[in-house]
Amino acid sequence: MKSLTEKVVIIMGASSGIGEATARLLAERGAKLVIAARREDRLAEIKSSLPDAELVYQAADVSNYEDVKKVVDLAVETYGHVDVLFNNAGVMPTAPLVEGRRDEWKELLDINIMGVLNGISAVLPLMAEQKSGHIISTDSVAGHVVYPDSAVYCSTKFAVRAIMEGLRQEQRMNNIKSTIISPGAVQTELYKTISDSKTAEEVRKAQIEWGLTSEDIATAVVFAIDTPDRMSISDMIVRPTTQAV
Repeated sequence: MKSLTEKVVIIMGASSGIGEATARLLAERGAKLVIAARREDRLAEIKSSLPDAELVYQAADVSNYEDVKKVVDLAVETYGHVDVLFNNAGVMPTAPLVEGRRDEWKELLDINIMGVLNGISAVLPLMAEQKSGHIISTDSVAGHVVYPDSAVYCSTKFAVRAIMEGLRQEQRMNNIKSTIISPGAVQTELYKTISDSKTAEEVRKAQIEWGLTSEDIATAVVFAIDTPDRMSISDMIVRPTTQAV
């Protein structure tokens, strides 16, 4: 079993929230990091705030396969291999289906589903050749239950569950782990992807009221990464204690 200090971890969607918190915790624990997101300025700020970390960054849009492949290539060029890919990028525009927000639906599919598939496609051949690896994706409680005004968002998270379970079944004999982390309400910037300002504010207030932080979820991600080779955490739901859904 490799220690965290020996592991090379790619984090997609690392510029804020859960991705940033996970990068900071892993840096503290000595992991070798490649962080990626669309906001290159935020990635540069994170790197400059972690001067002692083994960390490189690359701007990338997860809906673009070539962008994701360049991140994986950077990891291999820098460190020689990849142990973990954390597919963390996501959006959460919500609205009743009757409003027909087709552009938002496409964005959800492109980022929440294709983003995960692009990550898997970019790194899986390498991991299969290594006969080892770990792919983690941020899912959601919304990938386990459906609620009004979020049918499309929930469907993308249900899809991630199916994709990651299929990955587990197909690649288990190559010693490749598959994990989904399913947070409940967490204080992140995800509410900013909701176009309806009233709904966005309600979500923001709920995140604060229930109290889970990005750092809380980061501890779950790092726990899953730091397990023995014989042990794979397939699915972890992390809710605020008082959350009803």
